[in-house]
Amino acid sequence: MEVTRVFDILDRLNAKFQKEDLLCSKENKQWKKNSTKDFLLYVNQVSNALLESGIKRGDKVAIVSNNRPEWNFVDYGCQQIDVVTVPIFPTISLADLKYILIESDVKMVFISGKDIYKKLALIEAEIPHVQSVVSFNPVDGIPHFDQFLEKGKSLSHQSEVEAIRTTIKPDDLFTILYTSGTTGFPKGVMLSHSNLVSNVISTRDMAPFASSWRALSFLPLNHVYERMVNTLYLYHGISIYYAEGLETIGDNLKEVCPQVFVSVPRLIERVYDRLLSAGEKLTGWKKKLFFNAVDLALTYDPRSISFGAKLKRKFHDVLIFSKWRQALGGNVVCMVSGGAALQPRLARVFQCAGILILEGYGLTETSPVISANCFLEDGICIGTVGLVIEGTTVKIADDGEILVKGPGVMLGYYKNENATREVIDEEGWFHTGDIGTFVEGRFLKITDRKKEIFKTSSGKYIAPLMIENKIKECRFVEQCCVVGEGEKFASALIVLSMDYVKEWCQKNQHDIPTPEAAVSHEGIRKEVSSFIREMNKSLAPYEQIKKQELISVPWTVEGGEMTPKLSMKRKVILKKHESELNRIFGGASSDEN
Repeated sequence: MEVTRVFDILDRLNAKFQKEDLLCSKENKQWKKNSTKDFLLYVNQVSNALLESGIKRGDKVAIVSNNRPEWNFVDYGCQQIDVVTVPIFPTISLADLKYILIESDVKMVFISGKDIYKKLALIEAEIPHVQSVVSFNPVDGIPHFDQFLEKGKSLSHQSEVEAIRTTIKPDDLFTILYTSGTTGFPKGVMLSHSNLVSNVISTRDMAPFASSWRALSFLPLNHVYERMVNTLYLYHGISIYYAEGLETIGDNLKEVCPQVFVSVPRLIERVYDRLLSAGEKLTGWKKKLFFNAVDLALTYDPRSISFGAKLKRKFHDVLIFSKWRQALGGNVVCMVSGGAALQPRLARVFQCAGILILEGYGLTETSPVISANCFLEDGICIGTVGLVIEGTTVKIADDGEILVKGPGVMLGYYKNENATREVIDEEGWFHTGDIGTFVEGRFLKITDRKKEIFKTSSGKYIAPLMIENKIKECRFVEQCCVVGEGEKFASALIVLSMDYVKEWCQKNQHDIPTPEAAVSHEGIRKEVSSFIREMNKSLAPYEQIKKQELISVPWTVEGGEMTPKLSMKRKVILKKHESELNRIFGGASSDEN
């Protein structure tokens, strides 16, 4: 059955995948399961209720909610009557929320609950075009989602729904996704049905997907990364279980036992750190065996593994790696990583443990996938973001920037032709802003962000991303930001991992300091400095980190230092830490290389 518009997946589901647990979420500590039949019924009820409420084709409807089945009911209900969805991060700032709702002329807003409604109430007078608000959770004073559905239960507008459906073209606009951005106001990326569908079709064979699989979903659905992958799951009839939140992922993995989930490197790093922490608590031969397995995994390369290493891996798999898989539910076939650069050591470790990480690359503007490691023969190269997907063309510009052409490239930025022309040139190439190269002539490798590369006062260019990934191999490091634009040398702002600080203090019989005291703790500072000195040996002299300042407070989305997909807002970080930067660059200078 051909899928050319996103909502065509509904017909595919109806014909091929009648399941009892297609879309599931936790309610009152129990998994509530929605069948394929439920999904199709709720989608039609949403479409009918929207029409009954006066929403017309071409209108905009916002969804500001956590991941849940209702998110999909509204999304597909809008799609099939040609209503454009505007998904928004639930953690969005008040200023950005107001900006998006005003610019996109949203007529109706679906929210998760009280927290979002409080924000809307503060800007109510400034968004008169918003005609109504509907909440998935009970909120006093506004309609609940069940009440909204009542308007569509009779399906009195179904003939109109079917008539609109037939006239929607693959190239029609179906959603506007506002990029979180690291500077300025967000830009609205316009995607057509064809944009997203082309991405689904091009990635449908990247893993041995099967309708018997379960997927755990926890990255925000309003970001194109999770949204496209959820669409891919539905294309294959895979059951989707929505995690209660980031803090419950560990428990949810054990409950759901999924075959697949997608993540960002930061969360994969945390999983690895917790595994190491569990190993540190072992004693005697068990501890030795555990870290022998880790040492093997850190050097593992499936493309050039010796016979001896294969035997060692089998031995450790029985005693160590099998327990790691059980911690992730026991059934994981693969994890997908994107949104930022993955440390190659993590890809090696998990692949050795039988948990394949398929690292990919893309942007909101490309729907999103441009390239990915995959299950095809010789389809994985650790340290790269994989093979360019079918139908997409990539070339490397003279300055190293990655340029893209293909069916996934956006229609443009909403109400912003100037910004569109800045990234899509006259020949139709989309300029990603990322610097990259090809390994073996076919595996794409990202080396840095074009805008993040900086130049020291000696004229040397520094690519911070690569150095930051090396620094994050230190277990004392939670987050880091390499700095030094216009200065004599490169340095780093480092946020301490208090989880590991506590572990290290207990192991070495130190009193556990507060976060504020930890940054000046002599032993901790010595450990970090020692790691930096050793790491510097692998860098060119001008790249080496000469000084570092330890930070006690983590950078967060709520604090404004991180985007919702956990990318650093460097300008915000630099502004917030002016005093630390003055200590680095305002005092005694380091030798210039």
